[in-house]
Amino acid sequence: MVERPRGQIAPPPLLHMETNMKIVSETGSHNAAVEKLVAEAFGPDRFAKTVYRLRNGIEAEASLSLVALDKGEVVGTLRFWPIEIEGGVPALLLGPLVTAPERQGEGIGSRLMKAGLARAAEQGHRIVVLVGDEPYYRRFGFTRALARRLSLPGWVDPARFLARELVSGALAGVAGMIGHPGMEAVPAGGKVRQAA
Repeated sequence: MVERPRGQIAPPPLLHMETNMKIVSETGSHNAAVEKLVAEAFGPDRFAKTVYRLRNGIEAEASLSLVALDKGEVVGTLRFWPIEIEGGVPALLLGPLVTAPERQGEGIGSRLMKAGLARAAEQGHRIVVLVGDEPYYRRFGFTRALARRLSLPGWVDPARFLARELVSGALAGVAGMIGHPGMEAVPAGGKVRQAA
């Protein structure tokens, strides 16, 4: 028995969950399960969002598209998309990150994030951006401050537009609109909106 100073509460016992969960590369056999998870998490309105429009017409990076499998069932997914920051600076757009609703709180999203970011760094990627909640993504190195000089081709809540450098200093002096690799990054109507 461990003795504790008077008034100190013992931590709760660790719960051990029996699992065979693995993080693996997404394959065509996972597509239906991945799309179902994403649809359940974000609904049909997701296609109108700026990041979905930005992904339109480009393929996710196959080597960075991951699924969490537990006993053969897809319980989480993460994808990265190639993008370019004005001036020809390559980067990645992260998302969506989704965990099956009944499996949330088990660390699946964290495992996917750590595996995906490690792979991206190993492959030589330098910059990753996303739209998400900073309090969650901060633990993976994402901040609003790093995205302040970047813009998306449409409106997003500026507080949710985040970036991370996989190589220290990768965003130094980088600013501008984000678009498809090798393409003009001007939204329909020809007006560029700054993401404050």
